[in-house]
Amino acid sequence: MREVWRGLVLGGGFSEAAEPFRSRLAELGAEAGRWAATMAPAPGPLWPDQRFASDPEAMVGSCRRLRAMAEAQVRPGTGLTGDPALLRTVLDGVERLHAQVYHAGREPFGNWWCWQIGAPQALLDVCVLLYGKLPEGLRTGLCAAVDHFVPDSAVAVYGGTSTGANRVDLCRVLALRGAVGDGSAKVALARDALGPVFPYVTAGDGLYRDGSFVQHLSVAYTGTYGAVFLEGLGLLFALLKGTPWQITDPGRQLVFDGVERGWAPFLFNGLVMDSVSGRAVSRGLAASDVRAVQQDDHTRGHAVLAALLLLAEGAGGGERARWRGLVKGWAARAHHSPPLADRTLGLAALSRLAALEADRSVAPLPEPVGHRLFASMDRATHRRPGWAASLSMASRRIAHYETGNGENLRGWHTGSGMLCWWGSTFGNDQYSDAFWPTVDPYRLPGTTVARRVLADGAGGPWGQARPDTAWAGGSSDGEFASVGQHLRGLGSTLEARKSWFFLADAVVCLGAGIRASDGVPVESVVDNRNLGAAGTHRLTVGGRAQPPDLGWSAEFASPDWAHVAGFGGYVLQGPGTFRALRQARTGRWRDVNLGGSAAGLTRRYLTLWYDHGTDPVDAGYVYQLLPGASAARTAARAAMPRWPVVLANSAQAQGVAVGPLGFTGVNFWRAGAAGPLEASAPCSVTVRERADGTAGVYIADPAREAGELELVWDRPVSAVLSGPPGLVSAGTGTRLRLRFGDLKATAGVSHEVVVRLR
Repeated sequence: MREVWRGLVLGGGFSEAAEPFRSRLAELGAEAGRWAATMAPAPGPLWPDQRFASDPEAMVGSCRRLRAMAEAQVRPGTGLTGDPALLRTVLDGVERLHAQVYHAGREPFGNWWCWQIGAPQALLDVCVLLYGKLPEGLRTGLCAAVDHFVPDSAVAVYGGTSTGANRVDLCRVLALRGAVGDGSAKVALARDALGPVFPYVTAGDGLYRDGSFVQHLSVAYTGTYGAVFLEGLGLLFALLKGTPWQITDPGRQLVFDGVERGWAPFLFNGLVMDSVSGRAVSRGLAASDVRAVQQDDHTRGHAVLAALLLLAEGAGGGERARWRGLVKGWAARAHHSPPLADRTLGLAALSRLAALEADRSVAPLPEPVGHRLFASMDRATHRRPGWAASLSMASRRIAHYETGNGENLRGWHTGSGMLCWWGSTFGNDQYSDAFWPTVDPYRLPGTTVARRVLADGAGGPWGQARPDTAWAGGSSDGEFASVGQHLRGLGSTLEARKSWFFLADAVVCLGAGIRASDGVPVESVVDNRNLGAAGTHRLTVGGRAQPPDLGWSAEFASPDWAHVAGFGGYVLQGPGTFRALRQARTGRWRDVNLGGSAAGLTRRYLTLWYDHGTDPVDAGYVYQLLPGASAARTAARAAMPRWPVVLANSAQAQGVAVGPLGFTGVNFWRAGAAGPLEASAPCSVTVRERADGTAGVYIADPAREAGELELVWDRPVSAVLSGPPGLVSAGTGTRLRLRFGDLKATAGVSHEVVVRLR
């Protein structure tokens, strides 16, 4: 097992003389040499900036430096391979850290994660890498320390901090503790304790049937904790394979099923969408990062790609082949940030990605196309040929945003309907180019916000900032969708109904019932384009080019449409006052993350929004987003008065119909009628009429409050061809009448009824 783990963490199959490995190995050697040269000789902290006696984060930092030094000592090509002086320095550092802070009997303080996951993972890796060179007494003492800080009781109950990705990490610690200390009981415990992470959960942390992944009870976390979850399982499957403790739990297939249900929809051109990365979006550049390596949506995405390759080795042949094709496609399209140039990836992950790139038997697969609703984490993704979008909402279930440990201090309005989008060949650095420290946090794209000044971390840490609303979600046929949110603002009296209708080449956005009484302006942000450090992308409004000058702003009455060169177009159907602003904004990573760099960063932004004025009573908006559209196509769409037909836009219902697409979608906030549809209770409805004379009717209860529901479609129907178990009765003829039983327990999923049209 120790030899297997050594292979997993070091990787292999690459030439130390070939790039990018030659440079990365030299970099590792230089880094390890620097840590060795600056290690303090006297008792106390190993490095002046890592005072672990009072700061457990510094303890983890010290452990990771020792691990890097151990890796440089055993890896060929680092310039320090087999260096006896470096070995003595590492052993001395581990001994001193063990004696002073990480030993049995020491009372932990501060962040639990440091003691139970961060420090032991790094120290156990050192034990494996230097096994046979580590004095037996020191190895025994470290095992005793792990037993002290991570007792068997840490995994006795599936709850608290021992859930989801954290549970997998704890099992990784226990398995390695068993391998290092020849403790078969610890390995068996690690295997058995994994059991609770496999079944779908219905609340709290873990993987849901709809593909959602939640951590910290109320935070959408597919992108970061989800990556840890996948990587940890992949490592443990490989570590225990062929041993008496091999993981054979049939529930692990649910994790394999989740790869394409839960992770693939959030991956695009190698990046993972920020909507599912929680507070990690603020980890751009650390203040103490001597290598100046920035984290962003691309580097987080690369970590997911590497985790998928590792997990694939434990999956079935068909799944393994398909996942490798998907990863190869994502990596090949990652032109903005190629994975093999990613300096945040470890060499083992890099070696897996390099081996895949060199494997000519694997063909790259295209981006998945379709719409996915994640009702259990208030997220949606829409993927079309050439572009993709993600939507972030909030409810009683899911927080507006997460802050904690001084991170993501100004992500307040992420869940207020943030709509992000990327093109296949444009905008791939939109949210990775210093977006979070420089964007106006009150003008995140797609959101409706009262500009009331909020304190850093407003709403509380660890996902406490949840609004008292239930309606967030929608209905979908897997290609198009009707999605809505009953919005209550964070730290304000703002209330609104927001709907998005995701279609073939556009997202139709409706707002209604917008009201507030905070004495501040209320805005609905159509978009907020990050133009980079020097971008001058042309803005055209209503057929007229606008000035490129920084500081330029303007108000437009009934402008019909707008277009941002290099990005796409917007059809502006009103009502409300439309404004535009071109500005340079300066910020620091430290502004949004206390551990971030203090260096100033300036980016240019082009912001488009509806100004609802101060304390609106019943404001609204209607606009279309057309990613990648030319100015001519945007103008042509604006000239089509029935694309779409707005069926309703009020606090009772919001809906649109697009005849050429056979699409009708309505979000009913209350019982009522909109166009040809009538509902007896709040619900979301999407109808797709097909060329073969059939139609699909998709109904969902996003609020999870409908004890029963009757839906009427004013359309002649000859027969109901299929329906879900919850369909109690169906009447056909000149109108379709569907009656459903209790939908509260169906977790907001879409129910499909297929009918034959007359």
